Amino acid sequence: MPDEDLIELKFRLYDGLDIGPFRYSPTSTIAMVKERIVAEWPKDKKVVPKAANDIKLINAGKILENNKTVGQCRVPFGDLPSGVITMHVVVQPTKAKAKTEKKFDEIPRKNTCSCSIL
Repeated sequence: MPDEDLIELKFRLYDGLDIGPFRYSPTSTIAMVKERIVAEWPKDKKVVPKAANDIKLINAGKILENNKTVGQCRVPFGDLPSGVITMHVVVQPTKAKAKTEKKFDEIPRKNTCSCSIL
């Protein structure tokens, strides 16, 4: 495949650090891109995704779906020659944290009335 057909992407993390740029075929899926991001993730970060499903990719204000291809997610202004497209990476909270937070909500609360008559 010629280099002209490849799409160059870089990924902006929550603290402003960039991963990449990397070149992808327009037929590469977003799931494949996420796997590479997880593999290239800086080891010194406090928040580290454990799997590709732990992250969301945002491009032009839209969350990209895993089954879409890079070519389908490309926006028209990304057609500039030698232009690098920046996508934002958001790490989702793990399901374990969501379950522990829910347990706090399930604790029965003591119903008290604090009415005052003046």
